[in-house]
Amino acid sequence: MTLRVVPPSKTFTVHSSLLFDPKKKAFRKNISIEVDRDTGSITNVYERDNEDDLRLQIYAGDIDLRGAGKCVLPGLVDSHTHVFLHSYTDRPSIEQMRDASALERIIRATSHVRAALLAGFTTYRDLGTEALGNADAQLRDCINRGLVPGPRMFVATDALASNGSYEIRRENKSLSGSGGLIVPRASDPCDGVDGVRAGVRRRVGDGADIIKFYADYRRKVMRFPGPGTSNTSNQPILFPPDDPRRRNPAVPLFGQDEMDAIVREAKLAELPVAAHAGETKAALMAARAGVTTVEHMFEDSNGLLDETLEEMKRQGTIWVPTLATVESAAPQFMEDCLAAVRKAVKVGVRVATGGDTGVIDHGLNARELELFVKAGIPIEEVLEMATVGGWEACGGELTGYRFGWWEKGCRADIIALDADPREDEKALRKVGFVMKDGKVWKRDGRAVDMITVPEFPPSMDN
Repeated sequence: MTLRVVPPSKTFTVHSSLLFDPKKKAFRKNISIEVDRDTGSITNVYERDNEDDLRLQIYAGDIDLRGAGKCVLPGLVDSHTHVFLHSYTDRPSIEQMRDASALERIIRATSHVRAALLAGFTTYRDLGTEALGNADAQLRDCINRGLVPGPRMFVATDALASNGSYEIRRENKSLSGSGGLIVPRASDPCDGVDGVRAGVRRRVGDGADIIKFYADYRRKVMRFPGPGTSNTSNQPILFPPDDPRRRNPAVPLFGQDEMDAIVREAKLAELPVAAHAGETKAALMAARAGVTTVEHMFEDSNGLLDETLEEMKRQGTIWVPTLATVESAAPQFMEDCLAAVRKAVKVGVRVATGGDTGVIDHGLNARELELFVKAGIPIEEVLEMATVGGWEACGGELTGYRFGWWEKGCRADIIALDADPREDEKALRKVGFVMKDGKVWKRDGRAVDMITVPEFPPSMDN
């Protein structure tokens, strides 16, 4: 290898020995990627032959990611995140929303987006601030202005929910309807066809890239409030229903006409729609409405899984199963969820990977992909779901960008693993290099340029 100093070029080249191509769902050898340093986009992708590789010249500014054990991937997409939440094992979400200061949550979020970027996730689909209004849109803008490092963010601001359905519960309410404990608003409440249309318009006005609504939720918690649940009494209910699922099941928040109206209004604004659905019943309604994605779908109490998957396939609905959250918060559903993912892939439902990250710590995003592999999905399929699938979940062409694969005009989001994911099941934890939009944020396993130190201006020289 020789190094020749030349004048700065508008482009530089990233060379790889082993590279994953999501469009081909295959690992390829000796691929080079030319990047425009001004636009942060890919200008050319070409394959070198072995003879050329032996006498390859690396010019100043080029990046050499060749070598045994290295594997180059497009930057990964986490298709379901909450940057203003951290691990529920550290502090329950209800306490984070109710008790943590806005400043603490914002400072934590700046750490979360750095951790995600260094873990190789160059795009975040953030589905609700959880009681911080449109702070996610403002954080997105700070990242886009270069004020803080982080993934490319597509945000939902507040999720839509029917009145009294997704809110911070408390027993300390005044009997007269005034006074009592004041808590932050956890969603944008709206009812009826006209009401949900207005709700979508409010989200658009607040800067949302994605419209999210709760198709269902466990909204009847106050019928049998458990000890310590949502700031209620520590005294338990003496004789709750024997079946825990009957105490507070996930039930629909909107009728079919309301879900249809949400999707129609979002389409007018040319925005994708994400539907939270814990149960297949609400997921089926959301798929019929034409949502872009269904999130979660942990339970199938009504035996509707096959019908729901068929409708999702017919509609082109993307499923984001959030397996990492099942493992962390609802492990009793894990085997059923793994089986459902296998079935969905087998019947041809489009799937994207997103961990509901925030329930688990940011920076541990790769766990979602590992669980897909545990479900028996080939690594090539999983990596495609985490790249091209993520782009589609974010809205595809509606995002205004192309990312997640190798093609002229795509964003130059490039990461390198220090292991081959076909051979090392923990390879996705071993991210040694990260580039987003043509800018390097991690090299040789170390963060670079995370803090910009200002230079003294000439006016201060005297």
